[in-house]
Amino acid sequence: MPSGPNTTPSASPASEARLRLTTAATGRFDGAWWPHARDLSAELPTLLGAVTERLGRIDRVTYHLEEWPAPHRRLAFDEGVVRLEGFRSQAAGSLTVIGWNRKRLTLAVVPPETGPETAERVLADAASGRTPQPA
Repeated sequence: MPSGPNTTPSASPASEARLRLTTAATGRFDGAWWPHARDLSAELPTLLGAVTERLGRIDRVTYHLEEWPAPHRRLAFDEGVVRLEGFRSQAAGSLTVIGWNRKRLTLAVVPPETGPETAERVLADAASGRTPQPA
C-alpha cells in the first residue's frame, strides 16, 4: 500500500456516519451527509465505511475545492487507497464517492456547523428524493 506525505492512514470510525441515502435514483443527489467537522481526511473513513456496501471498493472521492481545507490527496481505506480530488467545477455543497466499478453516489453536504434540527430536515429531504435546501 502506498504511503508518504500525501497519504493518511484510515482510522476506525469513532462514530456513526450522519448519512441518509435514497433507495432509488430520483434526482440530482443520492442522499446527504452531515460531517462532524471540516477535516475531510478525518471524516471520510466513517462515510466510506457506510457506503461501501452499496458501491463496493472505493476508488475516489471528489469534492468542491474551496469548501474543504486541503485534505491529503490519498486516504488509506479498506486495504487500499482512495484518491481525494478537489475541483472548482464540482457543485458547491456536494461530494461524490466513486467505486472501482464506476458506480457513484453524489451527496449533498450539510455544513458541519449546521444545527441538528436543520441538518435532520436536510438529511430527510435528501433521503426522500427531494432536492435538499441549503442549511
